[in-house]
Amino acid sequence: MTLEASLRGIVGSAHVLQGGDLAAYEIDWRKRYHGRARLVVRPATTAEVAAVVQACAAAGAAIVPQGGNTGLVGASVPDGSGTQVLMHMGRLNRIRAIDGANLTMTVEAGCLLQAVQEAAAAQGWLFPLSLAAEGSCTIGGNLATNAGGTQVVRYGNARDLCLGLEVVTAEGEVWDGLSGLRKDNTGYDLRDLFIGSEGTLGLITAATLKLYPLPTVVTTALASLDWLDSAVAFLGLAQARLGASLTGFEVMNRFSLDLVRRHFPQLAQPLPRAGWTVLLEQSDNESEAQATQRFESLLEAAMERGLITDAAVASSLEQAKTLWHLREAIPLAQSLEGLNIKHDISVPISRIPAFVRATDEALERAVPGVRLVDFGHLGDGNLHYNVQAPSGMDAQRFLAEHEERVNDIVYDAVMAHGGSISAEHGIGALKRDELARRKSPVALKLMRAIKQALDPHGRMNPGRVV
Repeated sequence: MTLEASLRGIVGSAHVLQGGDLAAYEIDWRKRYHGRARLVVRPATTAEVAAVVQACAAAGAAIVPQGGNTGLVGASVPDGSGTQVLMHMGRLNRIRAIDGANLTMTVEAGCLLQAVQEAAAAQGWLFPLSLAAEGSCTIGGNLATNAGGTQVVRYGNARDLCLGLEVVTAEGEVWDGLSGLRKDNTGYDLRDLFIGSEGTLGLITAATLKLYPLPTVVTTALASLDWLDSAVAFLGLAQARLGASLTGFEVMNRFSLDLVRRHFPQLAQPLPRAGWTVLLEQSDNESEAQATQRFESLLEAAMERGLITDAAVASSLEQAKTLWHLREAIPLAQSLEGLNIKHDISVPISRIPAFVRATDEALERAVPGVRLVDFGHLGDGNLHYNVQAPSGMDAQRFLAEHEERVNDIVYDAVMAHGGSISAEHGIGALKRDELARRKSPVALKLMRAIKQALDPHGRMNPGRVV
């Protein structure tokens, strides 16, 4: 029996796609990676996933898992060989359980992040992972890449929000680790092996996630600043004044908001152009009057100390959404501006201003007129330090002629400032060779040993990470 026939017997003929137009599965979100799948299979249960893996193992076929296909590092599309089976996880989309007393919910890997947020909110709880792509990204992909987002400063990355996993191994066995325990000290933490592994060790099919009480009041503001050093000082003041209620602290340089102004003129920007703009958010369970007073007191203190030059506080939920929309529109505006060189990096917060100054200057020397789209999650040290072609230069030509040099400049600076070349997007195919160059040899040896132990035949998402 052929592999195709076996898979049709497992998931049904309607869920094995072959030939025709598979472009939606074979092209990544950035349209940078174009592959060709042997076929696309869409299982609906963990048992079907396990059976598909077993059938592929018997046929010697590699598997590429895919969720919402919103990744940015080429980790979820097939290569160009036409031999890899793409496993789309979208039909595993059930909310299995919500346990309010334990503050957990168990969901399947194909659930959209937004659907998980809404299911939690419908029962009075908060699932705080929040990304611009939450309407299309899936929980399995979020965990496979250890996604971050806008509320890491308070709640942590996807890893911090997960208590347990269900995983299908490279041999097609099912590991049920869906315990909702917060304390389980029984040997190696297998959960942490699979979170962030980008499907290279096994396939996440379900997860038990942490829930939190819904905040009773959320306060949001934009603030203008002249210097990035002032933003770091403002962050320290906000942490001291707001404590754990500080749930978001985003920073955006002038050019990033200029792009939003150019491509989305319908989005009103309440503050004049400034060198830097901060978007901060407070979420709390105290009274609205108390929360508002504390938030406004923070802004007044920052103004008195010369850290910020202007501020605009949202007076309604709709205004708060509008402020966040400005931040979330930056990647879309940059895409409309043309192809660019993306860097998802992290640096110790105290060293971010020095990193930006040194790297800006080095890039300007290397490519005069280069435009820098610098924004991200200052509260947790994660910047999206993106490089746009000089005005008037063809974007394709810019990438062809300058990408390697630009990457060297940025990543050399990241390492010199004690940072990481990937903060929340993962490694995938895009940064695999960069990881091999810059990761500790001991760390790489350990990672390769884990890969060899769990996937000795190299069939799980080959060519990614290591």
